This record gives sequence, C-alpha cells and structure tokens, in this order.
Amino acid sequence: MAAEAVLPPAGHAAAAPRERLRALDIARGAVMVLMAIDHVRVYAGVPPGGPQPGVFLTRWVTHFCAPVFVFLAGTSAYLHGERLGGRGTLARWLALRGAWIVLLELTVVRVAWTFNFAFERYALAGVLWMIGWSMIALALLVRLPTAVIGGFGLALVAGHNLTAWLSRETVGRLLAGELGGLWRILYFGGGIRVGGSATPNFLVLYSFVPWIGVMAAGYAFGALMRREPERCRRACLAIGGAATAAFCVLRGLDLYGDRPWSASTELPAWMAFLATTKYPASLLFLLMTLGPTILVLPLLERWRGHIAEWLTVYGRVPFFYYLLHIPAIHLVALAIARLRSPEATPWLFGDHPMNPGPVPAGYEWSLGLLYAVTALVVVALYFPCRWFAALKRRRREVWLSYL
Repeated sequence: MAAEAVLPPAGHAAAAPRERLRALDIARGAVMVLMAIDHVRVYAGVPPGGPQPGVFLTRWVTHFCAPVFVFLAGTSAYLHGERLGGRGTLARWLALRGAWIVLLELTVVRVAWTFNFAFERYALAGVLWMIGWSMIALALLVRLPTAVIGGFGLALVAGHNLTAWLSRETVGRLLAGELGGLWRILYFGGGIRVGGSATPNFLVLYSFVPWIGVMAAGYAFGALMRREPERCRRACLAIGGAATAAFCVLRGLDLYGDRPWSASTELPAWMAFLATTKYPASLLFLLMTLGPTILVLPLLERWRGHIAEWLTVYGRVPFFYYLLHIPAIHLVALAIARLRSPEATPWLFGDHPMNPGPVPAGYEWSLGLLYAVTALVVVALYFPCRWFAALKRRRREVWLSYL
C-alpha cells in the first residue's frame, strides 16, 4: 500500500502538461510511419540494407521504431499509472495488457504477416512479443521506487554488451544445452524447435534483453514529464545530448557497445559507422536512436500544422494502427503482384517477415514504388485511426485501454 501512495490520485494537477503529451504522441506517430516503410520493404523484396545508399538508409531510418516505441511505452505506463491512481492497479493492467499483446502476436499478427495458418511450421517472436513480455516484467517492477526502476533499466541497457567477452565456445555450449531455447528467448535470439519439429519453427527475433531495460528506463523518464516545462526541456536536452555524444565517442573510437566498425571492408566507412546491431539491440544501437529522439522532444512540443496533427492521430492509437497496417500492406502487395508478377503470388503467402524464402526473380520493387505504397497505406489508415482516437476520447470502457 505504501508503494501505491507514491502516485497521486487520478486527475492530479501535477500530471504532465497537454503539450508535453502531444510531443510524445507526435514521436510515436512518426515511428509508426517509419515502421510502415520497413514492413512495406519486407513485402517489396528489398534487402535489409546493403552497400547502395538508398537501400541502406531506407533500412537505417526505421531503426528508430522499436527503441522509441518501447521507451515511450514505458513513459506512457508511468503516466497511465497516475490516472489509475495506484501502482497495484497499474501492475495488474500491465500484466493483462502484456499477456494480451503476446497472444495477438502469436495468432492474429502471425496470420496477418503470412496469410497462412501453418502454425506448426512457423511462428515469430517479433516486436509485439517483446513489448508484451516487457510489460509483464515492468508489472513486477512498478512497486519499486521510480529511481530504482530507472537505474535497473539503464544498467541493463549499458551492461548487456559485456556478453561480447564470452567466447564462441561458451555461447555455443549455452545454446546447445538443455536451456538453449531459454537463452535464445532471453538474449541471443534465433530459431527454436517447438512441438517435435525437425527444424527450428519458432523464430525469436526480439529477445527480452535489453528491451526490458529500455521500457524500464522509459518508465523512469515519465517522471520527467511531470516537471515544470523549463526543467523538463533542460532534462531532455541534457539526456538526449549526452546519449548522442556517447554514441559518437564510443562508436568513433570502437571502445564498447557493439562490434567494431573501423575494420569493416563490406560497407563504406559512413555506413559501417551507422550499421549498429539490432538483434539483440546493442548499447550503441540504442544510443544512436534514443539520444536524438529525446533531444528533439522539446521541439515537438512547439510543432504545429497538418503533418503534426496527422502524426498525433497515429501516436494516440499506435497499437490499433499496428494491427491494421500489416494486413493492409500485405493486401496491397498481393494486388501489385497480380499486376506485375503473378508468379510471385505464392511467395506472398510464405512465412514472412523473416523466413520468406528467395525473392522471386524480377519481383523486387524499386524504392520509388516502395515509398509510394507506404504513403498510400499510411494515408488510408489515418481515417480509421482518427475514428478510433475519437472513440477513446469519448468513452471510458476498460477494453479500450487494451488497444
């Protein structure tokens, strides 16, 4: 009970100002648009990076999506806890919503990606899997002081790359042992055999570490959102600037936090510098993406105009947008295949996004078509998202908080 008393009652006057919450919505909306670029890329058959600058940057810019979304999910959890009026209530909400998100990842979202029902052949532990389990973990942490939660998150984010000191033999023994599947889920990722399958049929794309730490750090960041405006802006500038500078120094000198880039011969130097590790997300990957985002949050508070308003709509209902955008992209890809490459249609019923098999010859889209489809899907989704955002403002049913 004492832990619950730390939070003010619902509707407390110290809640974050409306402009600040709007900045968070704009940031979330922006990463929703970037996410669409990457997921269109999957169905376009465009490789995830490479030496061509256009392809490389198309993939690189989408790296902001998962870190920003997970970090701000933690921030939103803190602010939602204020409205709920107690950390016990918040813990229950986080646990239930996390379990619901994991269930949808393994069922509805899996079918949306593949348009097939061969669950025994392929399942993906993707970004929603990671977010759901991170929420469940945060539910166990929220009774602790906010500073302790933030410290735990930062320690996990900063320290997990110490595993790079493990020898290949040690990692191999861990993954080959009886707990190999658990190690893949917790950190290393990769394929797991489930249900007696002869080959790995459950792909862990997003491991728990360091993402639980990212959400915990975002939760502590929520306390900054309650500060008076000038103090909050100074804190964002200091944190964002320090994180961005740390990335430049650590990456530039190859000191710590990712594989060395200076000896790379596969990419031009500037690409190698930016090509940080996403699976599992390295310290430098997170500094590179979260640092600039936190740095620009004060500017987003002042952003006005049609684009800002559109992004705000997406940012208010990000989970609803996510559930809609994958099947929408998949349907558009099928329509394009019918017109351009009918022989590629079976490929679009394969096990996307990470195990689709070879891209059919001649199917790969140009970047121009990729971005045109992205714009089409994003604009089309504005209208259902605006409707659902308005519904959530008008009504207070509990089930709406789970979408």
